Amino acid sequence: MYEIKIEDHFSAAHYLRDYEGSCEALHGHNWKVEVAVSSHRLREGGMVLDFRVLKESTRTVLEGLDHKYLNELPYFLQINPSSENIARYIFDRVKPIADKYRVDLNRVTVWESETACASYYGDSRHD
Repeated sequence: MYEIKIEDHFSAAHYLRDYEGSCEALHGHNWKVEVAVSSHRLREGGMVLDFRVLKESTRTVLEGLDHKYLNELPYFLQINPSSENIARYIFDRVKPIADKYRVDLNRVTVWESETACASYYGDSRHD
């Protein structure tokens, strides 16, 4: 099994509903995002997937989050914009690209700080 991973980032504001603590107030993060895909076989050229393809598809998704107030985005009107839910949001939007290239989208990890992150794995196997 081969795996490749890219990293990107976005900045946005949010607050957490139904939460008691400092994160219930409006605040922002500079999120780091990791996207990992894998395959049992290498494509022509000896690659799982061209890094450029994975970077561009991830960047397209992140542009919809960058410098936004996440609680006001349609997806997060009813879903709390926690790091866990942000990871799933990104996963669900990158997955069609992974499917198109017949690679497994292993996980999306969202770092809200240097020491705290959440991952979403989904179920996207192409065995």
